[in-house]
Amino acid sequence: MPVLTPSVSWAQRSNATTPEKNILYLTIEVSDVAASDLTFNLTPTSLSYKSKTSKGQEYAVEIEFFAEIDPTESKYHHSSRATECVIRKKEPKEEYWTRLTKEKVKLHWLKTDFSKWADEDEQEGAAVEPEYDPNMMSQFGGGDDAGGFGGIDFSKLGGPQGLAGLGGGADLSGMGAPPDFGAGGLDDDSDDDEDMPDLEGEEKAVPSEPAAAPAATKGKSVIEELD
Repeated sequence: MPVLTPSVSWAQRSNATTPEKNILYLTIEVSDVAASDLTFNLTPTSLSYKSKTSKGQEYAVEIEFFAEIDPTESKYHHSSRATECVIRKKEPKEEYWTRLTKEKVKLHWLKTDFSKWADEDEQEGAAVEPEYDPNMMSQFGGGDDAGGFGGIDFSKLGGPQGLAGLGGGADLSGMGAPPDFGAGGLDDDSDDDEDMPDLEGEEKAVPSEPAAAPAATKGKSVIEELD
């Protein structure tokens, strides 16, 4: 069975003064992969991904980034559906990266994630709302090797939807939620909905007059007791 290249989608944000807003969104779209069957390495210049599904299909991809990133400030979330990353660009800049990869080549497996993408002049809107709990994202870095970017240690995971850290696992006890990547955050629209206007040409229902009460029956009751 040949090794396949997974579909990868990406988007980005840039900011010259706020590093937390100078990021890449990266999603490797391979489903049905247990954490124990995933190998994921992130370095300042590249990303390496290998996995195998429960049916034995292998996937692999190597990405050399357009510019350097900061693995220690990057986070990811692995589930049975995909591996999603928020990767910090190393050098804060106002300008977007020209592309994701170092080489200017057309890659059939790489696409824009329009659900997270914003143009440079529109990126100060609301932050992207992730489909998963952002508090449960693991942080890269902290490996035992000299560079600090070892492979993922899945020894403490209980299932395929667990989280993993690099090089011995990440301590999540003190990790807070990832930063709000939008300038204003999500709007809290608590105003009551306005009344819907009458449709043009629609006639309002006119309540009918109550029916007149029946006249009192004169004389004997309609029902008489039999002797």
